[in-house]
Amino acid sequence: MEKFVRLEGLVAPLDRSNVDTDAIIPKQFLKSIKRSGFGPNAFDEWRYMDVGQPGQDCAQRPKNPNFVLNQPRYQGAQVLLTRANFGCGSSREHAPWALLDYGFKAIVAESFADIFFNNCFKNGILPIVLPVDEIEALVRQVETTPGYKLVVDLQAQAVVRPDGHAIAFEIDPFRKECLLNGWDDIGLTLRHADKIKAFEEKRRVEQPWLFS
Repeated sequence: MEKFVRLEGLVAPLDRSNVDTDAIIPKQFLKSIKRSGFGPNAFDEWRYMDVGQPGQDCAQRPKNPNFVLNQPRYQGAQVLLTRANFGCGSSREHAPWALLDYGFKAIVAESFADIFFNNCFKNGILPIVLPVDEIEALVRQVETTPGYKLVVDLQAQAVVRPDGHAIAFEIDPFRKECLLNGWDDIGLTLRHADKIKAFEEKRRVEQPWLFS
């Protein structure tokens, strides 16, 4: 998993509440478990005018010009700004996979659904909860300022606007350490690789019948 320390990224505003995981990545794309390749289908039903299917060439599909992520000014955005209860619905881990593959590294919202919130950390996305008034101010500024960027400083636990206004956010210390070091569940396990190997060797000697 890639480390997350500090990000200065273009912001895209998704001014909607209760965005569920089926909207983030529709059900027909859940057959694959590769974790990659879902970016072109993130928000598929909102981004395109037709119904997408796995393996389809999205470059040839008609796009919805009214959807925010299709607007030229938001191309290359790495910070998604949204409203309350983002990531509700089913617990599919494909949702953060799709957002990360699209290019989002941080999501700033009023609140998140619990399982989606946890899955973000496990996949290297930083979900940030900010007060409603701060979200409201950010939405207004992003919509009226082309090229609007935020600095997301995980070490300092702050989101910094272009005018220098810093907004503090809370994060669990363990999750913070994992993101700063790029540790997912597998990475955490591999930190103890020597101990695991020693245990396996000892077990092979003491209980060889298990390995016959």
